[in-house]
Amino acid sequence: MVEILSINVGKPIQVQFHQKEVSTGIYKTPVEEPLFLSYLNFAGDGQADLAHHGGREKAVCVYSYDHYPYWEKVLQKTLDYGAFGENLTIRGLLETEVCIGDVFQLGEAVVQVSQPRQPCYKLSLKYGLTDMPLKVQDTGFTGFYFRVLEEGVVSRADGLTKIHSHPKAITVDYANHIMHRDKNNIEGIQRILEVEELSVNWRNTFMKRLGGQETDPSERLSGKA
Repeated sequence: MVEILSINVGKPIQVQFHQKEVSTGIYKTPVEEPLFLSYLNFAGDGQADLAHHGGREKAVCVYSYDHYPYWEKVLQKTLDYGAFGENLTIRGLLETEVCIGDVFQLGEAVVQVSQPRQPCYKLSLKYGLTDMPLKVQDTGFTGFYFRVLEEGVVSRADGLTKIHSHPKAITVDYANHIMHRDKNNIEGIQRILEVEELSVNWRNTFMKRLGGQETDPSERLSGKA
């Protein structure tokens, strides 16, 4: 069983970034009481940029506390739970171990890994580092998303228990590597596309790449259109 250190939620707020006002849901705070997890999110949670966060396939953002010491050295500050805008701060499960399509029991709910988290400029907004999203992307310490297969009440004490390992065994780390670093690895792309449970967004991006089109990540990383 994977330990849940914190369940974090928060509604979007308006903040200033690059001389403009943007809406962000990256500021999450821990809650102690059990929460209902619907197909879209935890009760009391919300996302601002629904193109890159939230929705049925990205209902729950998960991040490992095992990465916190690294980021505390980079940022030279102590980080609280939910530091990366994640809904679940966990311990004992890394991107190198969890696979797209793996299914977990989460309290009364059943959830499934849909894709890696793609860091965006909201991390720059929060920490004042222009290259923070790229740092997260390059380390591979991205976290990942769950889609919800069965709704239910979740408490921190429930932990996270894997109930199905996907037979294709495509780790979040491998998917990140092919998406961001080894972009011309056609065999790798095809391996990932064999996982039917891969999110529509990632599937579309890889399909475009096979057709010779590359998605430009600059707006996601910088916030500049």
